Amino acid sequence: MEVTLAAGEHVVPEVKYEYLDHTADVQLHAWGETLQEAFEQCGMAMFGHMTELSTVEIKKCYQIKTDPTDDVDNLLFRFLDELLFLFSAEPFLICKKLEITKFDLEQFTIECNCYGEEFDLGKHPQGTEVKAITYSAMKIYSTPEHEKNEVFVIIDI
Repeated sequence: MEVTLAAGEHVVPEVKYEYLDHTADVQLHAWGETLQEAFEQCGMAMFGHMTELSTVEIKKCYQIKTDPTDDVDNLLFRFLDELLFLFSAEPFLICKKLEITKFDLEQFTIECNCYGEEFDLGKHPQGTEVKAITYSAMKIYSTPEHEKNEVFVIIDI
């Protein structure tokens, strides 16, 4: 759902992700001060694999919501799947910034504001198409049990 884009400067967070080699696919590795930030960074890693994010401007804002689920793995999968749908179907949004506004680990739901613009081949270099999100080798580490908050996800390209 499109929401009103607030006027003013939109600060893009520091990049906290990397791409790891995986046979025929790509593994996204993202981290953050919180698990919520690690999820945001993982979403940005996926968009960064689709195009050069330096070419993307913040012109629109869309809000996505995930349906309740039963665990954190499914929550990450649904979150990334909603983002992929936002890109793959109208409005064809390529995001420069993601801001999770609700991160509920009891109902396992997310609400997120997605800032960017419509993907345009004349402006945005075409990266690798992401066909699907997978559960294969998905790992989610969160503090205090682990040293830091990080996620690993394999995307099907």
